[in-house]
Amino acid sequence: MHKHKFRNTGLLPFPVIRLAADGNVDAINAVLKHYEGYIAALSTKRFYDEYGNPHLCVDEGLKRRLETKLITKILTFKIA
Repeated sequence: MHKHKFRNTGLLPFPVIRLAADGNVDAINAVLKHYEGYIAALSTKRFYDEYGNPHLCVDEGLKRRLETKLITKILTFKIA
């Protein structure tokens, strides 16, 4: 069995965070990609069809607002 040098801890690498905070578009997209599942979960709402049947759907407007908020926070993040 081959051992890996690093374990996947689910954390973003620090260089990606630093680049994102500096405004690097690719790094910001990497952060958005990292959190896309969490954002989708937060954006999921229950909607009802014309017959009253519930359906879970991602509220695209809410999803975009959460992504925008994350980008805003990334760009104001200060690294000492």
